[in-house]
Amino acid sequence: MSAGLPGFTVIGATGAAGRQAGDRVRAALTATGVRLPSRKILASLAPADVPTSGARFDLALCIALLVRLGVVPASGVSGCAFLGELALDGTIRAVSGVLPAAAHLAEHGAGRLFVADGNAAEAALVSALDSVPVRDLVELIEICNGRMAPRPTRQTTPAAGPPVSDLADVRGQAEARRALEIAAAGAHHMLLLGPPGCGKSMLAARLVGVLPPLTELQALELTAIRSVAGLLAGSGPTALDRTPPLRAPHHATTAAALLGGGTGIAKPGEISLASHGVLFMDELFEWPRRLLDALREPLEQGHVRIARSRATVRYPATFQLVCAANPCPCGGAGGCECADAQVWAYRRRLSGPLADRIDLAPRLRALRAHQLVDPVPVESTVTVAGRVATARAAALDRWAVLNRAAPPTKVRATARRDALHILGRAVEAGVLSGRGFDRALRVARTCADLAGEDVVASAHVHEALAHRAALRDVRAAR
Repeated sequence: MSAGLPGFTVIGATGAAGRQAGDRVRAALTATGVRLPSRKILASLAPADVPTSGARFDLALCIALLVRLGVVPASGVSGCAFLGELALDGTIRAVSGVLPAAAHLAEHGAGRLFVADGNAAEAALVSALDSVPVRDLVELIEICNGRMAPRPTRQTTPAAGPPVSDLADVRGQAEARRALEIAAAGAHHMLLLGPPGCGKSMLAARLVGVLPPLTELQALELTAIRSVAGLLAGSGPTALDRTPPLRAPHHATTAAALLGGGTGIAKPGEISLASHGVLFMDELFEWPRRLLDALREPLEQGHVRIARSRATVRYPATFQLVCAANPCPCGGAGGCECADAQVWAYRRRLSGPLADRIDLAPRLRALRAHQLVDPVPVESTVTVAGRVATARAAALDRWAVLNRAAPPTKVRATARRDALHILGRAVEAGVLSGRGFDRALRVARTCADLAGEDVVASAHVHEALAHRAALRDVRAAR
C-alpha cells in the first residue's frame, strides 16, 4: 500500500476470475463497512509462475488487507488459513478443492482453516485441522478480533444411498455370475459379451453391491477427487462416502470427460471419479477406438497424467473396468444377419493391447423361457459378498494388495508346476501373451482364494482360462 494513483491491482493471478479478485474484495469490504484509503494497493500472489486461477484466494487476500489496515490484529490470524470466494455483499461462497487443500495445509503447519458454510463439513474431514465456518466478512472479522466464538461445524451421517440391487435377480448366466464373483474378489477387469437382453447391464450394476465398503483412506481419496471436480462445493454438509463408486459414461463421451481435461488446469474425468470402484462401459464396440486405447496406460499405472497450458496434473485412476458388448452390430439374438466383414469391423474397436488387459470375458447366452417363467433360486448379493470379503482379506494378508496388482514372481511362487505348464501351453498355442500369462495366473490365484486354498492348482488355472472364452471370439474376428 503506497502513494500513487488510487487503485487495487492483483498480480500473479491467471484467468479472469483471478484478475478480478481486487474488484470483489473492494466491493465486499465496502458492503461490510470497511473503507479503503485512497492509495495504491498492490497484491502479489507469489510465486508468479504458479497457476492461481479461480476465486478461492479472495478470502485470504481480503484478510491480508484487513491486517494491513489494522482492522484485524496479526495475532488473530496467526497459524490460520483462508479459502473462499467473496460475493459483492460480503458473503463468503463455497469453492471446489477444499478437502485436498485442507489436507495439504495441515501437513504444512496450519492449525485453523476458515471456509464458507458450504465447505465446513468437507474441511472437517481432515481431523488435524480446525475448520471454522463463516457466513460473511462481518462474522469473520468478529471471530479474528476475539469478539465472537466460532460456530461449531455441523456434522451429519452419510445419506442413505439407493438400495443395492440383488444378484439373485439375475436369471441364468451361471458362468457370468461366477466370473463376476472372481472379478470382485481380485479386482479383475471384465468383459461381458452376449446378445441383447441376456443380463449384461444387470450383472455390471450388481458388482458394486458385492464389493466391500471403502477404507477410510480410499474414501478420503475419492472425496478429494470429487472436491477437485467441483461435485461437493456448496452442496451442504459432507460425510465420507464408503460406497464404491459406479460410473457409467455414455459411449458418446468426449476424451476430456472420460480421462479428465478442461482449459487451463485439467479436472478429473470419469476414470478418476471411478477410483476404488467400477467404470462400466456399455456398448463397448460403439466407443471410438482412440478413447478405448487411451485407457491402456491408466489400467496399468493406476493414475492418469494430463497436460494443459497452465499445469500438468496427475489424478488417481485405480478403477475396475467392466465392459459389456453385443457380439455383432445386429445383436446376434435370434440369428445373426451380419456379414463377416461387418462383424470384424465391429469388434476391431477393441484393440489387441487393450483386450490383453482384460482378465475375464465369460460368454453370455440368450435366456430361455423356462429361466424367466420358473427361475431356479440362486445366491443373493449378501452371500456372494461374504465370500468376496474373505478372499480379499486373504490376498491382502498375503501381499498387502489385491491379486490384480500382486507381483508376478510372488504369484508364481504359490502355483504348482503343472498349473504353470498349462498356462505355458496356452502361450505356445497363441491363446495367451506374456502379459496374459501373468493376468490369467492372477485370476487363478483368486479362484484358489475363493476356494480357501493356499496353492494354485491346475483346476484353478483351467477355470481362469475358461473365463476368457469371449476374448478368443474377439481375436478370431481380427
